[in-house]
Amino acid sequence: MVLKLYNTLTRTEEEFKPQKDGVATMYSCGPTVYDYAHIGNWRTFIVNDLLRRTLQFNSFQVKHVMNITDVDDKTINGSKAAGIPLAELTKKYEQIFIDDLAALNILPPTTLTHATEFIPQMIALIQKLIDSGHAYQTSDGVYFKVSSFADYGKLSKQPIEATDRSDDESHDKQDRRDFALWKFQTPEDNGNAWDTNFGRGRPGWHIECSAMSQDVLGQTLDIHTGGSDLIFPHHENEIAQSESATNKTFANYWLHTAFLQVDGHKMSKSLNNFYTLKDLATHNISPLAYRYWLLTGHYRSPVNFTWEALEGAQTRLTRLKNNLASLPNDGKVDLDLREKILEKINDDLNFPQALAFIPDDNKTMWLEFDKIFGLDLDKIESNKEIEIPTEVTALLAEREQARQNKDWPRADQLRQEIEAKNFIIDDTDQGPRLKPKN
Repeated sequence: MVLKLYNTLTRTEEEFKPQKDGVATMYSCGPTVYDYAHIGNWRTFIVNDLLRRTLQFNSFQVKHVMNITDVDDKTINGSKAAGIPLAELTKKYEQIFIDDLAALNILPPTTLTHATEFIPQMIALIQKLIDSGHAYQTSDGVYFKVSSFADYGKLSKQPIEATDRSDDESHDKQDRRDFALWKFQTPEDNGNAWDTNFGRGRPGWHIECSAMSQDVLGQTLDIHTGGSDLIFPHHENEIAQSESATNKTFANYWLHTAFLQVDGHKMSKSLNNFYTLKDLATHNISPLAYRYWLLTGHYRSPVNFTWEALEGAQTRLTRLKNNLASLPNDGKVDLDLREKILEKINDDLNFPQALAFIPDDNKTMWLEFDKIFGLDLDKIESNKEIEIPTEVTALLAEREQARQNKDWPRADQLRQEIEAKNFIIDDTDQGPRLKPKN
């Protein structure tokens, strides 16, 4: 069956054809490890995982590289503020990131690269750009010469006059659009610098991904992924510097995930409107419920965060797991249904429509496609006796009395108290049932 992906580069949906039969190379822009990742970031990482699982389900061997940015302005400033070495800060938040990956059931990349471990490759790439006339030195660093790359703007589709980077550091660069490849050492760097032929300093952000991805996966990638906020300038700059150095296409397919919004605004640290997995836990929302919620919206469409939506996803996932736990698995696969579901998934990862095809009582099909969904539906336990605390049983009895008295506000309040104790109520024809909130 054909897998089709929307390619940001061409703005069309294309059949995925890797360079090597049966093998897909995939690079994902990873985190800058100076703080907790927020759930807006996690939407992109979950989509990356869904893409990887979909490729594997379609029998591709996936070579997936993700980078860790462990040296830049944010990490250096964070280490100074904390009064600890840069490596100590970045290792702390990298481990938190890895723990969160596991909580969200995101497969670890086949290769996890660190910027500080690829400095020689970055230096060599910058030197090549200098030697070929695509980069030049200023008083404070080395800059890429945007005018030397005729296709600049081909990913973002911005006219070249709209790509002004006048906020960049150097006061003596040749063109306001040019961007930093290397930043010469300053006192603010706190000693985090490396020696080169063109001056002691540290890499710019954009050069990191080009050097790391090409070193591990080769000069042309099959797929490059990231959030839509990275299209410009980060991914645009990756293309310019990479293709100027190699004269080859940098990536054949570009896949970008839309924003997670709060009240119509992008969730971000700069707007102070973000939540982490720790925040979800305080609202009794499991990481996999968040993952399930994201499956109900298409990755290229913005989704709006509300606690009510996540609570609904938590309830839905818990009911699904409990229902599947009560069903036998006969192992029989409806091939026509399987083909319809896979057809939707292979149509640019259309998980909302794929989910709509799977009946709640088809345990075999749920378990089959959970290889992609990643909801751990195979870990459900059948017919397990659940211990319910006496206080929860008492709250349920009080709720039933309130319902009989048609005191709906009180009944709803009691339902919320029960959910706060990690149980949900399933109102069935045979009466209410308590189930654990997974």
